[in-house]
Amino acid sequence: MPVTKTAKRALRGSTRKKAVNKNIMTRLEVALRNAKKSPTKKNIQEVFSLSDKARKKRIIHKNKAARIKSRASKLSKTTKGR
Repeated sequence: MPVTKTAKRALRGSTRKKAVNKNIMTRLEVALRNAKKSPTKKNIQEVFSLSDKARKKRIIHKNKAARIKSRASKLSKTTKGR
């Protein structure tokens, strides 16, 4: 447990940030599952949007965001042939 006043304040801030980051990551993971199940244009756009938001807030690395978007776009290419 934190001892100093500033450490206690930092703990409160990091707890709030952890909740926000977890919410964003959960939404991204759900969007990825939905896109894999039914790769519609709407689902893939949702993945693109959420991965960009997570990258902008530095929750995920920029290369991971690029990899997620690349894999999502490959899903859309498989549905075009059908």
